[in-house]
Amino acid sequence: MDFNFKSAINHINEGVVTWSSPSNIALIKYWGKKESQIPENPSISFTLNDCKTTTTLKYSKKEDVNHFSFEIYLDGEQKDDFKPKIETFFKRIEHYVPFLKEYHFTIETSNTFPHSSGIASSASGMSALALCVMSIEKALSETSSSEDEMSQSYFNKKASFLARLGSGSACRSIEGDLIVWGEHKEIKGSSDAYGIVYPYEVHDHFKNYQDTILLVDKGEKQVSSTVGHNLMHNHPFAKRRFEQAHEHMSKLIAILKTGDLDAFIEIVESEALTLHAMMMTSLPYFILMKPNTLEIINAIWAYRNRTKSKICFTLDAGANVHVLYPENEKDAVMEFINNELVVYCQNRHYISDQIGFGANQIQ
Repeated sequence: MDFNFKSAINHINEGVVTWSSPSNIALIKYWGKKESQIPENPSISFTLNDCKTTTTLKYSKKEDVNHFSFEIYLDGEQKDDFKPKIETFFKRIEHYVPFLKEYHFTIETSNTFPHSSGIASSASGMSALALCVMSIEKALSETSSSEDEMSQSYFNKKASFLARLGSGSACRSIEGDLIVWGEHKEIKGSSDAYGIVYPYEVHDHFKNYQDTILLVDKGEKQVSSTVGHNLMHNHPFAKRRFEQAHEHMSKLIAILKTGDLDAFIEIVESEALTLHAMMMTSLPYFILMKPNTLEIINAIWAYRNRTKSKICFTLDAGANVHVLYPENEKDAVMEFINNELVVYCQNRHYISDQIGFGANQIQ
């Protein structure tokens, strides 16, 4: 798909746009990338509903068009340490949105969850910013002719494409509820360039799935995602891992159709542990789980064995645990979490969420 900028029709001196975009949690993990944020393997994620970033982008014309000009605020506080990441993002996307140097931007952003808490804030943050940029492109290129209007499909795909260049997993946060990123031979329309809504049948078991995020460690991540992905380049098990992800994706197509929750649990937990195994067997190596992560995992296994519940866990590249379960188990699982698992959370903190349907523009 051609994402090059079509020449501007409108002349806009200033404006403001606001988008709210959610985080997501991968079921099949993306870990390892090629140049230009291209994934080494396909991934699929649940879009979350309540864990989100709201970003307001104010823009005004400037005379010097030789450099990027922006300031960024998180929760009202100026964050100059975020600037290098935004600068890199702007450099990567400038070819596709060449108007960026024509404006000075004020980026005001806030999260509904703790920054660097193991919830993918780069996914929600970069997708929200990409959507704001796309809204400017749309405004610059709009005409009175409905034939020339940008389609919603193109808008979403290009927003996902741009978001990917800021943070790979951000391309899975534009829409919902199940998003595939990365080419897979059995998933029509799947692409390394952007995320797509999972195009096949999904059983009712997986509708309104719940995700309770247990905050084991709310500190900064021990290793950045970029460093982690780069460790896959010479990893002794990388090739087999990428093959495994393709195999798991193939199996998941049938699982999502039939509603086989036991098979779903097996793949999701295997993927989570494989992600951490890859980190533990890279050079340099990292152990991102904490003792309480393992306590929670063992408690979930014991509870599932005892009650025949369909609860399971997944992990991102950190210590926190995403507890996944069908909606019909919500009361019982929340009782279990409050009785047995909160003791392993930092300050007994957790976030209750469920799957959602993507980003929203706030007027």
